[in-house]
Amino acid sequence: MKNEILRMERVTYVDKGVTKLEDFNLQVYEGEILGFIPVNSHGLEELFSLFRTNMPLYDGYVYYGGEMVNSWRGPMRGQNRVCIIRARSCLVEGMTVAENIFVLRQGFRQEIIPSEMLRKQLEPFIQDVGIEIQADTYVEKLSTFERIVVEILRAVVMGQRLIILEEISTLISETKLNKLYEIIRYYADQGFSFIYINLHFEELQQICDRAVLFSNGRIQKVISKSEMDKGILDNYTEQYRDLVMHHWEERSGEKRHTKEIFRLENIVYGAIKKPLNVTISQGECVVVQCMDSISYRNTKSVLMEEIPVTKGKVWLDKKRGKMLYKDIAVVEEDPTSNMLFPELSYFDNLCLGLANRVPGVCYSRKIKMNIKQEYKEYIDEELYLKQIDELTEKQKYQLVFMRILLQKPKVIFCFQPFKGADLVHRMYIWEQLEFLLHHGIAVIIVSVNLQDPLSMVQRMFRISVKGIEELEKDEFQSASSTTEKDIEI
Repeated sequence: MKNEILRMERVTYVDKGVTKLEDFNLQVYEGEILGFIPVNSHGLEELFSLFRTNMPLYDGYVYYGGEMVNSWRGPMRGQNRVCIIRARSCLVEGMTVAENIFVLRQGFRQEIIPSEMLRKQLEPFIQDVGIEIQADTYVEKLSTFERIVVEILRAVVMGQRLIILEEISTLISETKLNKLYEIIRYYADQGFSFIYINLHFEELQQICDRAVLFSNGRIQKVISKSEMDKGILDNYTEQYRDLVMHHWEERSGEKRHTKEIFRLENIVYGAIKKPLNVTISQGECVVVQCMDSISYRNTKSVLMEEIPVTKGKVWLDKKRGKMLYKDIAVVEEDPTSNMLFPELSYFDNLCLGLANRVPGVCYSRKIKMNIKQEYKEYIDEELYLKQIDELTEKQKYQLVFMRILLQKPKVIFCFQPFKGADLVHRMYIWEQLEFLLHHGIAVIIVSVNLQDPLSMVQRMFRISVKGIEELEKDEFQSASSTTEKDIEI
């Protein structure tokens, strides 16, 4: 008989009068790796909170480790031993790996930290996972892969029997992801349970024992391992797959633009020591796959002008100059959180890009009316009256992309634009990027994971500390499933 590590039974959770989870049922067994597919994000953050903290329920029961910890009558326990690993690190900077794992755990009472003892305590755990991490390394110096492994080790040491991994594949390369799978399987065999949150079904088939489909605050379908192998997931993602195929066929039939709009000529920067030569045409979509975390950070930093170019030239529309000015726009990771300003009005947020094009522009009543008239086809009049925190997630994405259209740049840098977005919003992001491409704007997607961008790109560049490699469209499929085995991330 399987032992349950977590059971949520008929859980209904209401926040500020809005039902976030309704009649929610979930079982996670000891030693299981459960795939979790969020079709949309409604109720997802609240579910994360309920995994760890027993907040008051409108209805239902929650059991952890075979004991009831929460019910509609009131919580029986404050916190559950659950670890959630996300893009943002939970480790404390300024402290070493060993200190994060052992000193910060509950029950550590020593006033003097015995470094040598901590190193010895960590050694067997490092040997178990088969990677080399120094106990006295400060966590801010860890690679993304190492940071995730350390968070797993800390959860193991703290006795957190349920470990939740959210969109980890967007953070690390394929090679390191396969190594992470080995670590997850090892601890699953030791009785630890995992919830693996991901939208890429091929990944779930590789690692998960079962999968569940989450939508609108409910589990809509539980899919067994045998059903996953038979492709049952495809029946629930038909719209998603149709959109992918539509973009692929549409982009395949297009003729490549010949007008050069952006060029990096013999560029050397950061850890990238071999010169990069990249030419982008008007209205073209290309993806830059960074094969390791160092090349991703360096590439993003140099495009954002956070670090200088060591040597080489940057050309925009055949004119040499700086990268970030009126003709270049940026879509940050998690743009609805990182690119909108709640203290500003909807209209002011919309016009931030226009300020890049026309410095010191004064938004007179006439200019405002002209902008609203020009964009009435895309923006409902009532949205101008709303505060940013009153917008839906889709409306926030729309605001980000309408701001870019208003700016009318020649090139857009998109840094992992699909990261953290659920299925519904990924499709919307696709549509918005296609919309900008049809307006003749070149789109450069800088990403680690290739599953989402490949359906719309025409060319692809792979960058590592060893240099750059260009691939054509017929080579994309092999590139999406392989990475350089000798690259450290």
